[in-house]
Amino acid sequence: MKRYAIAGLLVWVPLGITIWVLHFLLTTFDQTLLFVPESARPEALFGFHIPGLGVVLSIGILLLTGVIAANFFGQRLIATWESVLGRIPVVKSIYSSVKQVSDTVLSDQGTAFRKALLVEFPRPGCWTIGFLTGTPAGAVADHLPGEFISIYVPTTPNPTGGYFVMVPKDSVRELDMSVDAALKYIISMGVVSPHRRHPAPVARPAAPASPPKSAASSRN
Repeated sequence: MKRYAIAGLLVWVPLGITIWVLHFLLTTFDQTLLFVPESARPEALFGFHIPGLGVVLSIGILLLTGVIAANFFGQRLIATWESVLGRIPVVKSIYSSVKQVSDTVLSDQGTAFRKALLVEFPRPGCWTIGFLTGTPAGAVADHLPGEFISIYVPTTPNPTGGYFVMVPKDSVRELDMSVDAALKYIISMGVVSPHRRHPAPVARPAAPASPPKSAASSRN
């Protein structure tokens, strides 16, 4: 009986969480329809609500924004918009901080969250997984002996909370796993074992040793 109950949980728990996440995302993205005039909403045009239409609208807005931001005139427009936001006292600090983080994390040239590291934390002899976020700023690096790196150590099972630490570069070990695999490993509390990005080389069997020559054959 217990075995059947566990087998049922193994089927329904991931399925239920997946459905809940999808429902949450669809409901959240459907809120973008509130920006559409009531006369143009599906309820007014077709007489019923269309689930997921907000997702399509959100993706369209995101792609349109990317197209505008990728050209010269769009960049000038965004720069003007950012200068306006920079003059508002409270909004300036929030927007600038969020933009710096997003530019660092999402940029293709950035190094933040590109490597999974094995770091000794929170005490010597205790190891955990962290993510490289960069190097300490100049004002901090001046007070650190040697070469240090900045690492974010997430908590489990919620990786959005964690610790920011600066450790010597030679005290960490780079892991042969992707950031996604490392996150799954952390969220699952070590249950989901990550795979190597580069498979270990297969050891070839040693060639059999040739039999020693006899004394008679050596004289011949």
